[in-house]
Amino acid sequence: MLSFFKRLSVETRPGKFGPNSRWSNADMDPVPPSLRTWNSWNYIAYWISDATNVATWQLASSMLAVGLSWQQALGAIAAGHIIIAVSIPSLAQTKPRLHIGFPVLNRSSFGFWLSYFSVISRVVLAMFWFGVQTYTGSEAMYQMLKAIWPSLARLPNQLPESANITTSGIMCYFLYWLVQFPFLLFSPQKIRHLFTFKAIVVPCAWIAILIWAMVKAPPRVSLDPMPSNVHGSTAKWLWFGAMNSAIGNYSTLSVNIPDFTRYAKRERSQYVQLLVIPVTFTLFGFVGIAVTSAGEILYGDVLWDPLRLIDRWDNRAAAFFAAFSFALATLGTNISANSLSAANDMTVLFPRYIDIRRGQIICAFIGGWALCPWEILASAPGFLTFMAGYTIFLGPFAAIMVVDYWIIHRGKVNVVAMYDPHGIYRYWNGINWRAAVALLASVTPNLPGLIHNINANIPVGNASYLFNIAWLFGFFVAGGVYWILSTLFPATETFMDAPVLSDDCFNENVDEKSSNSDVTEEA
Repeated sequence: MLSFFKRLSVETRPGKFGPNSRWSNADMDPVPPSLRTWNSWNYIAYWISDATNVATWQLASSMLAVGLSWQQALGAIAAGHIIIAVSIPSLAQTKPRLHIGFPVLNRSSFGFWLSYFSVISRVVLAMFWFGVQTYTGSEAMYQMLKAIWPSLARLPNQLPESANITTSGIMCYFLYWLVQFPFLLFSPQKIRHLFTFKAIVVPCAWIAILIWAMVKAPPRVSLDPMPSNVHGSTAKWLWFGAMNSAIGNYSTLSVNIPDFTRYAKRERSQYVQLLVIPVTFTLFGFVGIAVTSAGEILYGDVLWDPLRLIDRWDNRAAAFFAAFSFALATLGTNISANSLSAANDMTVLFPRYIDIRRGQIICAFIGGWALCPWEILASAPGFLTFMAGYTIFLGPFAAIMVVDYWIIHRGKVNVVAMYDPHGIYRYWNGINWRAAVALLASVTPNLPGLIHNINANIPVGNASYLFNIAWLFGFFVAGGVYWILSTLFPATETFMDAPVLSDDCFNENVDEKSSNSDVTEEA
């Protein structure tokens, strides 16, 4: 048995990061200079790639399905992504300096052991979302196959209606899962080329669909007569809920983006995100809104899922290429937002046995099959509830890390100590109690609203309204509480006169090698 586990262990790079293989491996260590390959154009392509995904389209068009006008929906999308655009660089900027992933930096804020709470939470969420995106990709696979083989639509269904998926649906789910699997084996340095390819192909396809929609149902017909179906305070809270869903759509990347900015060649390479994020997401959100509005004029239904819109098309060639664009869009997003983040977290949980490649494979099997994502996507309100639900945790995670790094420690952290369970970031028995209190203060008030959204039969009073601003509430409450506690009760052992960065250690290694070579030459 012992020899079996030895064969499973991953090869670790010797160095100063981690006392032994239990605490670090090559993928978990800071990225060395030779592997920092991402530049500004890569990050532009990355965000264009992420903006052009089915979830962005579905989020925008599902807002129409729950009663908002297109103007209200577009405003909610713009506001939500402006907030995300401001919060993401706050964390992203730490990684071009430190070149470490979210799970490692997390230890400096939460404490070595408490950090595992946010890491495990992110693993679960990433796997869950991986299944949702895979199911969405399977819908695109179905449309592609139906365009080639029309009789697929008449394939007998052996599953009950309550399953929310058909026999052909589960077959296409498996096929799409199989197609995306090889892409999970690429390293983060090489997968950037997939994002570049997607950033070129998918926007062109979406703009073509928008042109088709505007020709078939001109804006004066499809958009102008679309008033809101709700009014007064109900409309206001519905708008806040939609904005919270927009934040939830990519709030994962407010903590995930460090897993990519750690590969940046230069610190300034990631500044473009501040402009690219709100512009691209709002633009492609409008595409979803406009095409959905046109679809209601043409087909009489609010087809908030674009793949159901494609299903109405008679042109098989157009249906195939449109569905291909959505399949490609989902593939890139599933890797960037889900499988890679889950893999990075699993390297921290089990560094001796899991590297990034193995982590993605585990995510594909567990996240791809253990869940039932078609249940979530069965209705537009259910989709919005899911998108908003996990923001109650992600907002506080991001806030605590931003406040700790920029305000409390002013960027003066010790990268080497983040790999030492007995180092300065152990705090009290591995727990930074200030972060724990901040989490309780920010998450607990939102739990009644989350419960009510899951089961509307459970009355919670006005607490349900607080859930409509869950991310904002969690971010500012957690950040405020953490700042107050860290100011009144500072963790003095974690303060430093100057930061200890990964490059300092890499330079030391270079100096040691140079001195060794000098000794050899003298001998």
